[in-house]
Amino acid sequence: MSAPGVLSFTQQGWEQVLAKVKWALVYLDAACAESLHWGCGSTRLLEAVGGPACHLREFEPAAVGGGAEQPKAVFVLSCLLKGRTVETLRDIICRSHFQYCVVVTAVNHAVHLTANHVPAAAAAELEGQPVFEQLEEKLCEWMGNMNYTAEVLHVPLLFAPVAPHLALTPAFASLFPLLPQDVHLLNSARPDKRRLGSLNEVDASALPPELLLQIRCLVSGLSSLCEHLGVREECFAVGSLSRIIAADLANYGPAKNRRKTATGRASVVFVDRTLDLTGAVGHHGDNLLEKIISVLPQLPGHTNDVMVNMVELTALQNEEKNQSMVAPGCLAQSNDPAARALWEALLSTKHKEAVMEVRRHLVEAASRENLPIKMSMGRVTPGQLMSYIQLFKNNLKALVNHCGLLQLGLATVQTLKHPQTAKWDNFLAFERLLLQSIGESTMSVVLNQLLPMIKPLNQRTNDDYSPEELLILLIYIYSVSGEFTVDKDLGEAEEKVKKALAQVFCEESELSPLLQKITGCDSSIKLTFPKSKIAADELFTSLRDIAGARNLMKQFKSVYVPGNHTHQACYKPLLKQVVEEIFNPERPDPVDIEHMSSGLTDLLKTGFSMFMKVSRPHPSDHPLLILFVVGGVTVSEAKMIKDLVPSLKPGTQVIVLSTRLLKPLNIPELLFATDRLHPDLGF
Repeated sequence: MSAPGVLSFTQQGWEQVLAKVKWALVYLDAACAESLHWGCGSTRLLEAVGGPACHLREFEPAAVGGGAEQPKAVFVLSCLLKGRTVETLRDIICRSHFQYCVVVTAVNHAVHLTANHVPAAAAAELEGQPVFEQLEEKLCEWMGNMNYTAEVLHVPLLFAPVAPHLALTPAFASLFPLLPQDVHLLNSARPDKRRLGSLNEVDASALPPELLLQIRCLVSGLSSLCEHLGVREECFAVGSLSRIIAADLANYGPAKNRRKTATGRASVVFVDRTLDLTGAVGHHGDNLLEKIISVLPQLPGHTNDVMVNMVELTALQNEEKNQSMVAPGCLAQSNDPAARALWEALLSTKHKEAVMEVRRHLVEAASRENLPIKMSMGRVTPGQLMSYIQLFKNNLKALVNHCGLLQLGLATVQTLKHPQTAKWDNFLAFERLLLQSIGESTMSVVLNQLLPMIKPLNQRTNDDYSPEELLILLIYIYSVSGEFTVDKDLGEAEEKVKKALAQVFCEESELSPLLQKITGCDSSIKLTFPKSKIAADELFTSLRDIAGARNLMKQFKSVYVPGNHTHQACYKPLLKQVVEEIFNPERPDPVDIEHMSSGLTDLLKTGFSMFMKVSRPHPSDHPLLILFVVGGVTVSEAKMIKDLVPSLKPGTQVIVLSTRLLKPLNIPELLFATDRLHPDLGF
């Protein structure tokens, strides 16, 4: 087996689950289904269950129970066993005929104690796992016989491993760093305590209990990963929410013993996404996969995969009504080595090479199956790729052998032909123009340039921007500009844009799910102009917050590099700046990359270092760097980090972790329509 990594960590977790599922009905929640999907695939689970019927069900209140011939159930859950989750368990079990129930939770027992308000000192004294044991008794009660078998156990199924160097945490897809406006909300919730002046002053004690618990659930999983990797980690942070998460991991009680015996060392650096939203909404990543993820419809229940229309490989006509008849394909091909090789190539190549790589894989597969292939050189077109894919259509053996590859091939064709892909270049052109004009003109001039592009539905053509796309452009403008002077001109320009946006929202024939959340109206008929204008005002409060997100930084103050007579103005990703600073050969004490001390010895070291030569921990000290982006990462950012680290310090291994894989449209949702302070934990 290769060196331990996130993939082996995830697969090891699933092996523990697979050992329990023989002849069982298996209920999965969405986040665990996504971990399975990328980690080892549902076929592995079905093989482990055995039997001819499909025994997988979604864990939800309306889930079908088990009949008299289904005495065993396994529930695989990503969350705390509390509140709605326990109620759903009870409802499913009470309407079934189970005699044997296994409940697997991705959250460890220590966090369950915290969730049940058991103080840390008391928790340390406890024997066994009382929360799990009490639930086991309840399970037997619900099954109707105390002699039946119930088992509750923790398996850290935190990650969806997308590639050897990249893994995501589906259960935390909506975790997003805080903004200055959240400080006002925190202050109003604690009138009797000292007022917080800025995000810099927000610590764990100021956060609502549900957000703290969500962070603790994440930390519990990250600690399990470090245990699997055999490392003792030093924690660092860039940004305010990252600081709270890093401090929680550094001081996480259950990790103390494993750190004493760990032989390896690693640096874990958390970075707040809000410090640089330019890269998240921008279109400069020259990457085919980014386009595929952005234009194809999302796979239902998933945050990181898409639906690929497979009708072309059947005898059906490719009409809308037939698309729902044939199960969709997807990008994750965890059980198909050839498709996985192509997937990893797509993650790490530029658009043009990626398309040629898809052609090469299709040609080789067709040759291996002796299909009558017509070779053509030169530019790769969607039609040419489609002609290769069609060769497999009437050959069932070839179709089965190369099913994963054909899904990636069809995803490529459907993306290249998609009208949104043509628009990608419009975005890119506008962004480049913007980078030049930001250096030469004020923010009000830039906003006035945007104004004529804000058009109501009856004046828009396919080339014009939809309301959601306008929000993406506004986020780009405010994030890349950073701090700017607020004057009368800016106030007037913003007011014009707000009014134009409010008018556009009102004139939509139907409101998209995002606009419904932003305006608080479920239909455009109910949306009045005053309501719409209030929503637009709130959007601009968030946009100004984003522009000021780097104000608290001393070193990473800008992602904008102004042009001069030799080169054009450009965008320099914050993540690139962070990695370059970590591996700066001068090794200065990092200014914005804060080290989080774990307990007394670290504090003593820091204290002594004021008057003695004690070297402070530095993020480049260790052979493994784990970079966790809180709030999502793009495919091209992950590729940039993977390529950059070995070029700066050969021999260093890097793992990129994040809450989700981003496409531009995710950011307006996370920024304008997500309750960052109060995640829904189900109780």
